[in-house]
Amino acid sequence: MGGEDDYRFMAIEDAMASLNQKVNIIGVVVEMGMPKRSKGTDCFCTVKIVDQSHRSSGISVNVFAENMEKLPHVESAGDIIQFSHVVMKTHGQDVNAVFNKKFSSFAIFEGKYGEDFSPYQVSSNFRPRDQDKKFVKDLRKWLADSEIDKGMKEPLSLREIREGERVDLFCKILHICEVTKDEWIIFVWDGTDTPPVSVQTVLEDEMDNPLPLQLESLPLSRDILCTFPTVGTILRVIVDQGSEKLSLHLLKVGKWVRFLKIICEVQAGLWRGVLMPSTKLRYMPDADLLVSQRQRFYDERLSSKWERMPLSSFPWPSRITETDYEHVPVVTLMDVVTHSEFVFPEIDWKFGTINWKATFYVEELLAA
Repeated sequence: MGGEDDYRFMAIEDAMASLNQKVNIIGVVVEMGMPKRSKGTDCFCTVKIVDQSHRSSGISVNVFAENMEKLPHVESAGDIIQFSHVVMKTHGQDVNAVFNKKFSSFAIFEGKYGEDFSPYQVSSNFRPRDQDKKFVKDLRKWLADSEIDKGMKEPLSLREIREGERVDLFCKILHICEVTKDEWIIFVWDGTDTPPVSVQTVLEDEMDNPLPLQLESLPLSRDILCTFPTVGTILRVIVDQGSEKLSLHLLKVGKWVRFLKIICEVQAGLWRGVLMPSTKLRYMPDADLLVSQRQRFYDERLSSKWERMPLSSFPWPSRITETDYEHVPVVTLMDVVTHSEFVFPEIDWKFGTINWKATFYVEELLAA
């Protein structure tokens, strides 16, 4: 390629027929793979893009760079990325594009419809061209009128997970923290409750080897806990040891995301997710139908007398215990912990016990 061809973007469908050639392509980002290190000295990630010619499955672009910072940092699914001088290759039955750090370039633009045509990230050898604006404008218009997720498998809610399965989850990211050196936990939520689990333990062993109260070694601060929803399971997602911690730049607190191929498992009686190197991410816009459905479900649970109970207790709550205040609605432990008059617990880590007191009645909690 040379001359005027350097300024021409090919439709993805046409590019896939141009094997072993350098092409320029531009598309809407629908998936991001977790960045990781290659067997050599490079870092790489996979970006899947679609356009008007190939909206069903799109094409994957394998991007190689000297370090994590030089890889594409796509802020949201639906953003637009252009690649110049990528080479079309085959891998098994699939056709993909390969970004060479020596002669390829990229630029990333916001996907929402607007008048700002400045990329928010570019590679070091990117050269802007006047024609870029037209292609970005056309893709923004197409994106506003299309449903790029149409036909995708419906993601699961936390209430539907099963142990040991690789599943697609749709959750909101609440918090990300480094619990020990190079070990990270992502706290996610969707307004539902994880299924109940059987705890296999011997009562006599609990004194010396008690089950943990949480997966992290130290409790989160009360300031952080007060930002969490009070209804619904907050699932801990462990970042797999094989994943680079810098890949966490893809995860943003407060955003809804689809985790593709995440493993769910039970550890010491607690549910957790495991983010694998093969896990892919899709950010979802706040206006997405699934987001509004999950938020509406949460609001309904908050306003109901009984729906703060775990979903597994339906169609009626357990009658194992009786109280003299049956008219008082149920509250969750998160309601208690985040109440303004709650005394933060003193935790005896040796014996796995919690000692705390609260200076209010349930009626006062609900009136707050």
